[in-house]
Amino acid sequence: MYGPLIFCIMTYLKYYSLMVHAGDIRECVERIEWDWKNVQHMEDRKIMIANAYFGRRLVKICSFFMFGGYIFYNIIMPLKTGKIPIEGGNDSFLPLALPVSKLIIDAYHSPVNEIFFTIQMFSTLVIHFVGAASCSLAASFAVHACGQMQVLMCWMGYLVDGRFDMSKTTNGRLSKIVGQHIRIQTFLKLMEKALTQICLVEYFGSTVDICLCGYYVIVESRAKDVAHVLTYGMIMMSFVFNIFIFCYIGELVAEECRKVGETAYMIDWYRLPEKSKLGVVLIMLMSNSSMKLTAGNIIQLTLSSFATVIKTSVAFLNMLREFSD
Repeated sequence: MYGPLIFCIMTYLKYYSLMVHAGDIRECVERIEWDWKNVQHMEDRKIMIANAYFGRRLVKICSFFMFGGYIFYNIIMPLKTGKIPIEGGNDSFLPLALPVSKLIIDAYHSPVNEIFFTIQMFSTLVIHFVGAASCSLAASFAVHACGQMQVLMCWMGYLVDGRFDMSKTTNGRLSKIVGQHIRIQTFLKLMEKALTQICLVEYFGSTVDICLCGYYVIVESRAKDVAHVLTYGMIMMSFVFNIFIFCYIGELVAEECRKVGETAYMIDWYRLPEKSKLGVVLIMLMSNSSMKLTAGNIIQLTLSSFATVIKTSVAFLNMLREFSD
């Protein structure tokens, strides 16, 4: 039962972090709303819509794996197992996803058994909603930040020659670009502050749970129980995909920040007035020292971090197999 216990603890910690940082999350949502309300040019709108669709796909896939694991573990597996007869009696009970101690109440006799089965079904549904919400928030915020950086790079392309919806002067256009860059940096700082604890919980919790789910798959495959193998396989995939999302969006944000600096360098800066060139240099310097998403300000979220999680989980799994065999 270490797997479900660790998952529940992870969820409680993520829910607590969401409550503590509710103000930061609200401000991020308000900034996203402001960006959508103030977009003017169709080219900018197309960039934002494309990123919004990409974020929606990430949220859908995350929810699919999360609730797929819920359906298999909390509904299909107990119903497939069926009622288990009680030794020395004529009664039987449905296996509970989360066992209840007999010191609290005897949850293995009707109708208490059916009541606890229903309560656990709804409570674990809420738990999975929290897990899906934290992953979806991180994906939505990061994708929006990437979309705004792409809009910023689009504006840089028109810094020299201008665009009909932009200022007529070079300094006016540069001022708008710098203001947009500062807004993006502020948004990333808020996002980092709101989600860094959730990322830390997800990073270490997923490392352990992926290892345990892999062990459960091996044990159930030896017993040739296809339903249990599919159940634990789906749960393991949900953990793998969740930590992949966190690491992928961290890599995505860092990559887009790097592209901002490259775009600032690749524009026709030699055609700008002397003072305006210094503004472009400032953008490049800000891009080099840009925010990177981390897990608790300890681990930078990148694809190499995801590979580390998988390798660590496999190493723990091999050690667990050695001890169990």
